[in-house]
Amino acid sequence: MRTRIRTTALIAGVSSLALLTGCGAADMTKQSSPFANAEGAKTVTLSVQSWVGAQANVAVTQYLLEKELGYRVDTVQIDEVPAWDALSQGRVDALLEDWGHPEEEQRYVKDKKTIVPGGDLGVTGHIGWYVPTYFAKEHPDVTDWKNLDKYADQMRTAESGAKGQLMDGSPSYVTNDKALVANLDLDYQVVFAGSEAAQITQIKQFAKEKKPFLTYWYEPQWLFKKVPMTEVKLPAYKEGCDADPEKVACAYPHTPLQKYLNADFAKDGGEAAALLKNFKWTTEDQNEVSLMIAEQKLSPEEAAKKWVDSHESTWKAWLS
Repeated sequence: MRTRIRTTALIAGVSSLALLTGCGAADMTKQSSPFANAEGAKTVTLSVQSWVGAQANVAVTQYLLEKELGYRVDTVQIDEVPAWDALSQGRVDALLEDWGHPEEEQRYVKDKKTIVPGGDLGVTGHIGWYVPTYFAKEHPDVTDWKNLDKYADQMRTAESGAKGQLMDGSPSYVTNDKALVANLDLDYQVVFAGSEAAQITQIKQFAKEKKPFLTYWYEPQWLFKKVPMTEVKLPAYKEGCDADPEKVACAYPHTPLQKYLNADFAKDGGEAAALLKNFKWTTEDQNEVSLMIAEQKLSPEEAAKKWVDSHESTWKAWLS
C-alpha cells in the first residue's frame, strides 16, 4: 500500500467515506471543493486515501471541524502521489496520512514551498510480508524469507499459476514486492487483489478455510485483531537500501506517518489549520475507529462520534 510514502461529496449530512475502501480512485486533482469560492464560508477540503486507517483520520477530524468549530468539510479521494499535486494547487487543504514521498517532499516542501509539514500523526507505519499465525505455528521456519520457496507449492493459486502467490492490494499502492521477489530469487508471483477491501475479503476467506497464504500487509491495521498474522523476516532494512526501486532486496522501513498542509491554508486556515496541526493520536486510537467503520459497519460519522464521546481529554487538546 504505501512505502516511502501503504488515497467529493458534501459531508454535512451525507457520509461517503464508507464508499472509499476500494481501489481505482479517479485522479481528482482537476476538481476542487464546491465551497472553494464560497465567499466568507468556513470550509475545509481534506484528502482521503483508500485504506481505512486514513479514512479514520478524516472521519474524526471532520467530525470535530463540523461539530465543534462549525466548518463545512469536503473530502476528495485521491491516490497517493496525485494527492501531493492537489495539495500544492490548493485543491485540497490537508493530507493526514503520508507514508513518505521524498521526491514530492523535495519538490513541493523544499523547492516550491507550496506545502508545509503538518506534524507527526502519532502513528508509525510498517509494511511487510505476512503469513497467518496458524500456519506459522505449524511451520515456524516459514517466517524466514530464505525458507519461503519450501512452501511455494502450498501458496499457489489459480492467479499465480505454477508459482506461490504473494498477494498485494491495489496496484496504485507503492510497493517493492516485484523487485523483492526477483532480487531474492523467490518462486513467487505478485498478484494484486485490487484494493484493501478485496485483499481483506481474500485474507478472511483463506483464514476461514485455514489455508496458508503469503500477503503484503501493513501496520496499523485493524484486521490483525480478526486474523492474527506473523511477519516474515526479510533482509534487514538499512538506510538507502531501497533507493533504487529495481534493486531493492531489503525489508520495508518503519515510518512515522506525517501530515501535510497546503502552505496558504496553514497560514490563513485559522482554527481549522490549528486543529489539523494539533491532531495526533495513537495506533490504538486509529485501529479503534477503523474497526468500527470496516468491521462493525458504522458510518464514518457514527464511528467518529463514538470515539469522540469516549476520548474527550484527547481531542480537547487539539482545539487549544
